[in-house]
Amino acid sequence: MPPALSFWFQYRYLSKPASIRSVRYLKSANGREETGKENCDLFTGDWIPDPNGPYYTNATYVSAFPSHSNCMKNGRPDSNYLKWRWKPDGCELPKFDPERFLELVRGKSMAFVGDSLARNHMQSLGCLLSRVAVPEDVSPKDREEWVYKDYNFNMSSYWTVFFTRSERSKKGPDNIYLDEFNEYWTSKIANYDYMIISAGQWWFVTSMYYENRRLFGCNKCKEESVPDIGFYSAYQKALRTSLRAMRELAKPGATFFIRSVSPDHFEGGSWYNGGYCNRTKPFRRLETDLDPYSAVLRGIQMEELKIAQEEGNKKGLRFGMIDVTPAMRLRPDGHPDIYRRPNEEVVHDCVHWCLPGPIDVWNEFLLQLLIRDQDPQNPNHIR
Repeated sequence: MPPALSFWFQYRYLSKPASIRSVRYLKSANGREETGKENCDLFTGDWIPDPNGPYYTNATYVSAFPSHSNCMKNGRPDSNYLKWRWKPDGCELPKFDPERFLELVRGKSMAFVGDSLARNHMQSLGCLLSRVAVPEDVSPKDREEWVYKDYNFNMSSYWTVFFTRSERSKKGPDNIYLDEFNEYWTSKIANYDYMIISAGQWWFVTSMYYENRRLFGCNKCKEESVPDIGFYSAYQKALRTSLRAMRELAKPGATFFIRSVSPDHFEGGSWYNGGYCNRTKPFRRLETDLDPYSAVLRGIQMEELKIAQEEGNKKGLRFGMIDVTPAMRLRPDGHPDIYRRPNEEVVHDCVHWCLPGPIDVWNEFLLQLLIRDQDPQNPNHIR
């Protein structure tokens, strides 16, 4: 248990499991209802064998995307990790339909805001869409951006690890201003119809926290005059500030998603001290527990989502969650591990996800949420 995990956080976020009810009916591309059960929980289920996987191969990998997630091309010898699909309890999750997705977002724009996992998410979407359309890379200097001209759809990735304004340092602690907008991405909020925010992998680093331009706490700073408060409450403040920015700066009718925390699967250490992830099949649901770090961050995300929904409703804005945590905690086999790049000094990457791979389910979830977003009569319409 991390030392910064106070009793209050343990009680609040670990004493009882959180759940999100999702799509009432999941429909396939032809509109057929895949389940007759109401209130099917899209995000609770298990991985089952799928001999027909994957949706795409490394041969169809979009050349515009970096190759560090192209595990097969980078020499990964096994392929069983590609032969699984997510099966929600009580219903079926339709396979990703790229044509339907592109029709739903025709004339619209989408942004992925967060750390490198947000970019990993966007790259997965690009690979899935490559079955019917390949984007044009129009990336400016400050972000990655791709345009699907035939559909007048563009998607962008904004790299930000702390959400709010921050000052990064290679030698000393990072300074994070928890109540100030990060204009790098918040100044662009009004440009997008859909925005997906996610981050969490960097909050363990040594940091100094500010509110109202005053230093009030830190994480691992080891300074007697500054209280070490850990990073959970700071993460919550920063996420709340970012969701407030979305509400204040959004274009009318915009839809926002929080993508829940994606657990890593290091064994025997971490990124820098011998950790690895060489498993070749998923965990079963009862075989492993969610780590406390991920459980707390997911709990915070759910709590802030409720606030954002209540406030967003007043302005006609919609907020939802892509709750990937339950599915991804079961996939230790889906990371690049040493197959991040060919012929590279060995780095065990147990954070990002192979393409193709388990991360593609994030966009199956996203498609179902977009379908729901288009149907105000759906009882589970995004709030």
